Amino acid sequence: MSTTHTLAPVKDASHLYEAEHRAYHLQRPGFRIAELRLSPTQKVPWHYHSNISDTFYVLEGEMRLFLQDPKQEVRLRPGESFVAAAGRPHLVTNAGQTSLTFLIMQGVGEYDYVPLV
Repeated sequence: MSTTHTLAPVKDASHLYEAEHRAYHLQRPGFRIAELRLSPTQKVPWHYHSNISDTFYVLEGEMRLFLQDPKQEVRLRPGESFVAAAGRPHLVTNAGQTSLTFLIMQGVGEYDYVPLV
């Protein structure tokens, strides 16, 4: 039996996890581009989005991305990207010894962040 629980979706998840840096380069109805920088010990916890996909694009460092349904692990280096489909639970970690900087392109659709605990 699974012990994963879904919490209520939120429109702004910035209070749910720490990042060295967080910036929004483009925010339009149904689409946005955010930039995050994570220290070697920081992560974006397990979550999914009901209606949008996350496209990750690494600028600096190395990302380790864990996904469920199906279970998968992806490592990305600068210049590489990966799409986590809407509804697919994922966790983002820094796989390196230095800061990880990446873009997240989210859309097309209404943003939400559904935490899993």
